[in-house]
Amino acid sequence: MKRVSFFFCVLFCLTLWVSRFVEANPNYKDALAKSILFFQAQRSGRLPASQQIKWRSNSGLSDGHLAGVDLTGGYYDAGDNVKFNFPMAFTTTMLSWSALEYGKRMGPQLQNTRDAIRWGADYLLKCATATPGKLYVGVGDPNVDHKCWERPEDMDTVRSVYSVSSSNPGSDVAGETAAALAAASMVFRKVDPKYSKLLLATAKKVMQFALQYQGAYSDSLGSAVCPFYCSYSGYKDELLWGAAWLFRATNKMYYYNMLKSIGSDDEPDLFSWDNKYAGAHVLLSRRALLNNDKNFEQYKVEAENFMCRILPNSPFTTTQYTQGGLIYKLPQSNLQYVTSITFLLTTYAKYMKSTKHTFNCGNLEVNPISLLVIAKRQIDYILGVNPIQMSYMVGFGPHYPKRVHHRGASLPSLASHPQVIGCDGGFQPFFYSGNPNPNVLTGAIIGGPNQNDGFPDDRSDYSHSEPATYINAAFVGPLSYFAATSRS
Repeated sequence: MKRVSFFFCVLFCLTLWVSRFVEANPNYKDALAKSILFFQAQRSGRLPASQQIKWRSNSGLSDGHLAGVDLTGGYYDAGDNVKFNFPMAFTTTMLSWSALEYGKRMGPQLQNTRDAIRWGADYLLKCATATPGKLYVGVGDPNVDHKCWERPEDMDTVRSVYSVSSSNPGSDVAGETAAALAAASMVFRKVDPKYSKLLLATAKKVMQFALQYQGAYSDSLGSAVCPFYCSYSGYKDELLWGAAWLFRATNKMYYYNMLKSIGSDDEPDLFSWDNKYAGAHVLLSRRALLNNDKNFEQYKVEAENFMCRILPNSPFTTTQYTQGGLIYKLPQSNLQYVTSITFLLTTYAKYMKSTKHTFNCGNLEVNPISLLVIAKRQIDYILGVNPIQMSYMVGFGPHYPKRVHHRGASLPSLASHPQVIGCDGGFQPFFYSGNPNPNVLTGAIIGGPNQNDGFPDDRSDYSHSEPATYINAAFVGPLSYFAATSRS
């Protein structure tokens, strides 16, 4: 047990050291509000009168036209003008999970979270029901779009439509879409029962499609999704994830049996839009911990094995940390893994606290506080409690990124520059400019610092300066938890 005490002493001293420079307890409530507001800046389609991000305007109003269907709406996933359904569905699932686990802690932000979920779910419903036998999975040719730097309001690139079907399967994107619709159905069960039933009925059909016609959507769609959002982990994790959400939404043995038939033999040390195993394990472990259901004991074990691979003082850890205390998984957009892992740490700790549960990583005893200490450290780091005092949430705190890799934010709004900015028109003088973006992308969490806690704030360095909906979506839950327990 000396190792345990030593670790917490080191962590405490590190926190004290960093806190000399920045307030140790950021305003989590303000960060929560801004993290949800960000989704308004990513909206595609006709914007509502309630739109608060005023520098954005209507866009993509003919999406789906090339296929003879209405695919308007949804979200641009990051700093480009493409709608990739795979990460968008994951974003919708994670926002829904946040509302389900932390809705009572969100206060006035619960309704804003529901609005963000609905914007994604409405679009996914269209994609799942527009044409029998097809699931639409994206709008916009990414290879063409990525050669342009133009506002979504000015798009003049081809809005190609992509789908999967029985002859061109996509079990991964279908499984994730089913998960998103099932999770969202629970969010709206009491506040809009009719909508909830439609979401759940559609989720069941999409899940059946995912199982009946198995295959990776990367194989079916090739360069339309790769290398941008290839299904690197395969599609088995999405089948497990989709079945897990449908089981939680229905409590039907049919989906429990589906879970058992799919199996779960992966040992992940990350959680992301691509790899859902750890998320499914934590989601299913809830049944073992809160309901003492022995049928779900294996998922509890797998969830705890995951935690043992994350905790820095665990004998089984496979996770690197920067000197400033940030989880560091991969060089490109590392904060996507930090926010997703933080969600799982916080949520599993929440389950543990409610049942006074502990577990062991070898000779290390882990209690809920063990997980929450690491989770809070990640949140605080992102919000500016780090060696360079940089908040990686745009618009939060005194120092935040000013040159975010984002077309809409880096180009003047229609109000200030009504003339069309064509495909090549945005590179000079805007993209290559050293000036701050003219529009503040409030609430956006970007890719983040490098492994040495450094950040150049360079618009062209997309791996560190680009935001994404799935980075933010995973952060909403942990922020809600700490916003409700802090004095801020």
